[in-house]
Amino acid sequence: MIIDPLFYAAAIPAVTLYGLSKGGFQGIGILSMPLLSLVIAPVQAAAIMLPVLMVQDVVTVWSYRRTWHGPTLAHLVPGALAGILAGYLFASIVSDPAIRLIVGTIAVGFCLDRWFRPRSEVATTQPQSWLWGTVFGALSGYTSFVIHIGGPPFNVYAMPRGLSRDVFVGTSAIFFAGVNWVKVPPFLALGQMNLENLGTSAVLFPLAIASNAAGIWLVRRVAPAAFYRMIYALTFLVGSFLLMSGIRAYL
Repeated sequence: MIIDPLFYAAAIPAVTLYGLSKGGFQGIGILSMPLLSLVIAPVQAAAIMLPVLMVQDVVTVWSYRRTWHGPTLAHLVPGALAGILAGYLFASIVSDPAIRLIVGTIAVGFCLDRWFRPRSEVATTQPQSWLWGTVFGALSGYTSFVIHIGGPPFNVYAMPRGLSRDVFVGTSAIFFAGVNWVKVPPFLALGQMNLENLGTSAVLFPLAIASNAAGIWLVRRVAPAAFYRMIYALTFLVGSFLLMSGIRAYL
């Protein structure tokens, strides 16, 4: 178990932000991995956070166990599995900045398109698409494996499908719970799921559960229309962050 106070100075806000994000405010956890990466190696940070995220997934899935959308999951999951496999096989070949640029551009472009379209077009629910479900599922699986930021691609696909607030959160919870469980064998193969990292994760579990419960409580008190406005804003901010960090890496 890590005992360095500097680690916990970064881990406590990181876990809290992830808890609020898992509770339904997708995107607010964008700062968690950069915070942890200031005090430990990024790969170790990802390995420590994975069990924490899995515990938070259990809380959110249980809370929204009756509100989720099967067709959206069916269209996203095959691509997500392929994306996780690609992350394991090619993470050392495809640079993080390139992925950040791609995902950031898609997220920002999506939000701008939705904001500046005629309102009548935005209000139209888009049908499910195997092509786009596979593409955005793969992007979500890949970025979730590499940098624990799979939310923007998921949001880009799921938000136009006309899901209610609770169904959107429930679908997201089940999707990322499955993604995180599938990520366990690759992390074991990478040698990062060791006793030190697992012990550190366990110390963070109480905070993870408490912050997750707080996120769920807050989401259920936000009006559905306001909730979607917040998710669009968070998606835009996360996309902008990814886009700028990707650009800076090439300057």
